[in-house]
Amino acid sequence: MAAVAPTLTLERRLLREHTLVIACDEVGRGALAGPVAVGAVAADAAFSRRRVPEGLRDSKLIVEPRRAGVAERARAWVPAHAVGWATANEVDEVGIIRALGLAAVRAIDDLRAQGVEVEDALVILDGNHDYITPIASVGRGVRPVIKADRDCASASAASVIAKVARDEYMGDLDAQSPVYCWSRNKGYASAEHRAAIESHGLSAHHRASWSIAAAPTLF
Repeated sequence: MAAVAPTLTLERRLLREHTLVIACDEVGRGALAGPVAVGAVAADAAFSRRRVPEGLRDSKLIVEPRRAGVAERARAWVPAHAVGWATANEVDEVGIIRALGLAAVRAIDDLRAQGVEVEDALVILDGNHDYITPIASVGRGVRPVIKADRDCASASAASVIAKVARDEYMGDLDAQSPVYCWSRNKGYASAEHRAAIESHGLSAHHRASWSIAAAPTLF
């Protein structure tokens, strides 16, 4: 059965009480190598009346050959967008949850640099845990929303924009370290990725603090 398209229902409701909504979603959380990335999308009242782009879904529900096209439509659709990053070294140094917070705050700071009035925004964050507020107080606060990336179109846009950006980044890293096949596995625990780690050890882009041998194979 085809996935149900996300809507702007929640965004419209929140925009009755707030001037701006910023939707955030992360990618790369479970990878063995590479950075984590958080996409951030600004949504205002005018935006909430626009038609949702064709094919927009949570990035996990979009087949890879179509993601770049959907991300391009999403970038053109939203008033402003950004992707924030935290490196594998930062994941090792502060842990994955704090690294996600750093990436999210950097994405929101990027929106501010683009002229977005972040101080007036309510942030909706995919998931059930607020990892942003422990790093910095943002706008009118953070509201975790379970399955926001599936149900809320602004969060779906943040998801696919961040996913495509991170996949492109991992493709660039693959050119530097082709033995790990990152262009295919994007740093996740595929069988070929595990085999390469066994043969060549960890690179500077692996999350060395993780129990990589015990991580489940995802591909």
